[in-house]
Amino acid sequence: MERSLLQRAVLALALLTMFVSTPGRAQELSQRSTLEAQRIGVEAAIYGLPLVLMDLTRQLSTNVPSPQANAHAPINQFGSMSSYPPASDHSIVRMNVDTLYSFAWLDLAKEPMVLSVPDTGERYYLMPMLDAWTNVFASPGKRTSGTQAGNFVITGPDWSGTLPEGVEEIKAPTNTVWIAGRTQTNGARDYAAVHRIQKQYRITPLSAFGKRYTPPTGVVDTSIESKLAPVDQLAQMDTTTFFNRLAQLMAANPPPAADAPLLDRLARIGLIPGEKFTASKLDPAVARGLEGSLAIALERLHAAAKHAGKPVNGWYIPPREVGDFGTDYDLRAVVALIGLGANIPADAIYPNAFTDGDGKPLNGAQRYVIHFDKGQTPPANAFWSLTMYDAQSFFVDNPVNRYNVASWMPLRYNRDGSLDVFIQKESPGKGKEANWLPAASGDFSVTMRVYWPKEEMLDGSWSPPALKRLD
Repeated sequence: MERSLLQRAVLALALLTMFVSTPGRAQELSQRSTLEAQRIGVEAAIYGLPLVLMDLTRQLSTNVPSPQANAHAPINQFGSMSSYPPASDHSIVRMNVDTLYSFAWLDLAKEPMVLSVPDTGERYYLMPMLDAWTNVFASPGKRTSGTQAGNFVITGPDWSGTLPEGVEEIKAPTNTVWIAGRTQTNGARDYAAVHRIQKQYRITPLSAFGKRYTPPTGVVDTSIESKLAPVDQLAQMDTTTFFNRLAQLMAANPPPAADAPLLDRLARIGLIPGEKFTASKLDPAVARGLEGSLAIALERLHAAAKHAGKPVNGWYIPPREVGDFGTDYDLRAVVALIGLGANIPADAIYPNAFTDGDGKPLNGAQRYVIHFDKGQTPPANAFWSLTMYDAQSFFVDNPVNRYNVASWMPLRYNRDGSLDVFIQKESPGKGKEANWLPAASGDFSVTMRVYWPKEEMLDGSWSPPALKRLD
């Protein structure tokens, strides 16, 4: 009996060896391995892009000795923009010109940090806090905490201890935190008033809270790339460099438990948190499949970015999951790529238009108008704006240095109470320039920002009107 079983086993093994070693079968298995590896590699790139892009942005933004006027500052310190960013600023995609930014990158590994804000006198402000994966886990500001002065203690995921009285604890999911603060600014004439508020935004280590504290001078690393924008640095990475950086960042900022199934798949291509990724150690078929994974992912994400959200009249209304992505890794990556630091919809919602009402791409060779019926401008508790971006999601240089049209501006309404906004490269004429949004020469997009949107904006009962061609 035992001999019979042994003979059968030997025969089965011989047949299996013959089958697998057949050249055609071996090639088929190799191709399958390559395709499967590419699929997982692209999935890994999409999953990890927000984490790596956040780190590149943090690295660029904090590599300075002291706070700068472009909102760069050493770690655990605020840097505030003193004016709207120029069109030449490519550090972050799709920046706004409705507010002056105040940015702070926090490292909570050693101890919690205290965010102190002044009384803003009813002025709209927002301090959204993003974890390393770009999820907004808290957003102190006018909508949630009012405009009175306050102190918020941001604690890391593993911290436990006693907090002083009179402070509010905010638990961060990761030790890396980005506070992407915004303070409403109604044009250059409003700068001085906003600067007075910005100077009172402070970050203090918990151990120094309530004491005299002088932030340390930052250490500048000259080896860090400072010329290229983070998105461009990312695009120039090869897959091995990207995966290695991702593996180290995942160790420093552990993924949530919900990501476990995906992490199991990533382990199949040798991508494991905290471990060095070495393509040469992989099966050659797998290694071939991983080549170019990042480039393929970026191509797919850029294509998806033009259709992210619910299509309405040529606009794409962002899903309510923006800023709280869960396991929607595709949406998270698209948002990071075209609008890193996006708010949750309850704080601000950003519909994007890449086409006109007929579905044709927006281009500076054409002239457009957006018509709002009386009482049908974007429903905002705070304010709204329309901002122009070129094909790379940056501001468009123009003769009047105007990058947006906003509700606080002296817009000219029609006699019936309706409003027309003209979008074109050349001036629509002096009588219409108050409502003119200068366009790019080539392809462009428009972002509508609705700050502290009303419920009809959030539930979709209000829809933005289409951009209509005038030619």
